[in-house]
Amino acid sequence: MKTHEFIESGILESYLLGMTTEAEEHEVNQMILTHSEISDYIIRFEKNIQGYFLQNSVPPPDEIRNVIQLRTNKTHIQKKGNHTYYDIPKEDTKRKDEYLDIEVNDTYIKVHKWWRPAFVAVFILSKIFLIAGLYYYFKAASQEEEIQKLRTEIAAPKR
Repeated sequence: MKTHEFIESGILESYLLGMTTEAEEHEVNQMILTHSEISDYIIRFEKNIQGYFLQNSVPPPDEIRNVIQLRTNKTHIQKKGNHTYYDIPKEDTKRKDEYLDIEVNDTYIKVHKWWRPAFVAVFILSKIFLIAGLYYYFKAASQEEEIQKLRTEIAAPKR
């Protein structure tokens, strides 16, 4: 495959976006090593993508920016159970007043503490009502059979 055809095939763009298979990735790496024109194209394309993203970026709200900066500036991360606590390094003690201590729970969504017992109670009550309903259904069915049996006895002539 010629170099120009390889560039126009779109595989380099897929490679840079991480959308290639291992075989295609290996092929692109070999072409980069052997053809300087392809490596120059990749460098230009990366610069174009980076310029596009920087030009069209939208800054986050100030509150979110502070949280992101707090998370990225931390050098000490402390794990306690399911929660992660970010501590401010000791050399930044004067900046400590600027930030709030944030508790991050990355493993699951926390539901209000009273919902769990409510769900358990509803589950248990549903099982109780299910058992009671089945009991009374079968009891009514057996009583219906008994009534039918008595009706046939009454309707039968006596000897």
